[in-house]
Amino acid sequence: MVPQRLARPSDVPRIGELMRQSVAELFPLFHTAEETASAAVHLTEPDTVLVDDGTYFVHEVDGRVVACGGWSKRDKLYTGSGARPGDSRLLDPATEPARVRAMFVHADFARRGLGRAILTSCVEAAGAAGFRSLTLMATLPGVPLYRAFGFREVRRAEIPLPDGVVLAAVAMELAL
Repeated sequence: MVPQRLARPSDVPRIGELMRQSVAELFPLFHTAEETASAAVHLTEPDTVLVDDGTYFVHEVDGRVVACGGWSKRDKLYTGSGARPGDSRLLDPATEPARVRAMFVHADFARRGLGRAILTSCVEAAGAAGFRSLTLMATLPGVPLYRAFGFREVRRAEIPLPDGVVLAAVAMELAL
């Protein structure tokens, strides 16, 4: 398996490259060309707060980030949600779920267990921080991974992007 480690600030440009490449390669299997193009712009900006908080993981091969993702102890659910005043608020582990955030994999490394490894690290770290559950807003390419990992669908949702494009999504949760 490709080794996993915590992301560092110096990884951020390569994380952004992976995010854009992953969307370009995997979204067309589930989304229209217009949705893919919009997601490539609006869902692929790395959230440096996750890196700074030490809750974001990467898998690297030959200096290239091939998978990334993590969890958050903050209120922001996903990058495309825009900036809200409460996004940086720390969640209460006793009453609120931690968030799984910004999961991306290079198409050449899909279905090799890297996403599962990141989710396992999220479960372990969030549990150690006192959280009792995880929640996420899945874009369609991620739904099969999250289901296979044990997340359950809470509801179908839509992600409105700043340019007016709306992506189908699935709100999911996992008890720890």
